[in-house]
Amino acid sequence: MLSKQAYGVTANGQAVTEYTLTNSGGVEVKIITYGGVITSVLLPDRSGQGANVVLGCANLADYETKSSSVYFGCITGRYANRIGGGKFTLEGTEYQLDLNNGPATLHGGLKGFDKVVWDVTRAIEGDGEAGIELHHLSPDGDQHFPGALDTYVTYLLNDRNELRVEYRAATDKTTHVNLTNHTYWNLAGEGLGPIYDHVLQLNADRYTPVDKDAIPLGPLDSVAGTPFDFRTPTPVGARIRLGDQQLVFGKGYDHNWVLARESFDDTSLMQAAVVREEGSGRVLEVWTTEPGIQFYSGNFLDGSVYGSGGRAYRQGEGMALETQHFPDTPNQPQYPSTALHPGETYTSTTVFKFYTE
Repeated sequence: MLSKQAYGVTANGQAVTEYTLTNSGGVEVKIITYGGVITSVLLPDRSGQGANVVLGCANLADYETKSSSVYFGCITGRYANRIGGGKFTLEGTEYQLDLNNGPATLHGGLKGFDKVVWDVTRAIEGDGEAGIELHHLSPDGDQHFPGALDTYVTYLLNDRNELRVEYRAATDKTTHVNLTNHTYWNLAGEGLGPIYDHVLQLNADRYTPVDKDAIPLGPLDSVAGTPFDFRTPTPVGARIRLGDQQLVFGKGYDHNWVLARESFDDTSLMQAAVVREEGSGRVLEVWTTEPGIQFYSGNFLDGSVYGSGGRAYRQGEGMALETQHFPDTPNQPQYPSTALHPGETYTSTTVFKFYTE
């Protein structure tokens, strides 16, 4: 089932709409057109009791201000994650982007896709699914990126308890594109404490270590024998306080894992992550066509943001699992390319699958 209602008006006078997707299994997903933000995901626990399992704000004004640096539930782009130095050279031209995360550009710059009001170009309902298609045309030079980027993002909830997110983009000038969704998950319920007891499995045997500014050093290191080995199910907090230099840099986990594909040319839909929360019995699977996934353990939540349930969000109270190409790829030619050329179509799919045990 699909419904909509007015959500509010931005500081510059743009109307924002909230869409609610509901399926036959008791799953409810709410999305607003500001930033394409997933504001709520209501999931039943093993006894059938529902709870919102994503972090978010109570109103639009808070999304525009308090969420602007934590990116609750939004579409991040044009380039998700970091670009070192905020610059890259493409086809002989150097592009200098705005620096909004120390010496780096993060999630597209000062006004990325998380801070625009998207148009709804299609409402989808029937055949056991409901969803919306969002559209945003980012002009040539937007945040100093080359090319006009014509972007569509579709959210689709089906009766198999799967939330499918499909990305599509085209450009009129060669550019770099890396899109994802930045939802923070807490399967016990938002605002109910840290996620350190959540049990995480990542289908990845390598990761990209970073410097003190969270920019990849270049190599794809093995996770074996490190706190980054989640190949077998492991509580998030089991090793997060160890004195590993990478954990010190990130104040916890904030790294890109290299998914265990046979090659970077493989774009089949694969299971990237599984998260379990024993108390509720809720399970989240993340499937993707992407080569990487950024696991962020909510390290910079500091209690200054009050969530949709009226509680302050503190360190570790949500985890993001961002399917993606690797950080700083425009400056790392050994990584799978994020370049998009005129005449090509950028596509990416991520599926969040929910159930209980």
